[in-house]
Amino acid sequence: MAQKGWHQLAETVEDGQLPGTYVQKACAYITRGTDELLVFEGPEYEGLQIPKGTIEHGETPHDAVTREIEEESGLESLQTISYLTTDVWTRSLEPPKQYIRHFYEITIEESRDQWTHTVTGEGDEHGLAYQYTWEPLPPEQPFALALDDYIHFIRD
Repeated sequence: MAQKGWHQLAETVEDGQLPGTYVQKACAYITRGTDELLVFEGPEYEGLQIPKGTIEHGETPHDAVTREIEEESGLESLQTISYLTTDVWTRSLEPPKQYIRHFYEITIEESRDQWTHTVTGEGDEHGLAYQYTWEPLPPEQPFALALDDYIHFIRD
């Protein structure tokens, strides 16, 4: 298959031409002040993670990122939501599975330094408890699923 832009891939996914091959994801870099990033260490993967999830049918990436933030962290009062970038990331070769990942920076005012949130919604993570903390920017620990690929965009 010839190289396609993410818009074309997303349309192909919606048309059902490549079922299960490409999955659209919304990913949130949530920042507090100028030097902290919200992270958790989830039970499914080794390394730090950020709120993220699958974009539902008919949902925009912007709408998905706000929904995922609320479901996975409990945060509802977001100050700003800024689009950063979109990529196509290979999750597995066999069977072939790629993610079309949409990254956003979200700023918030949050007084808690740490908290635990039980995931709501209807996804695979429903009922899991995530322990949230603030990590200094740039983080020193590695992230799961290459979720730290665009942290440098936050302050560029």
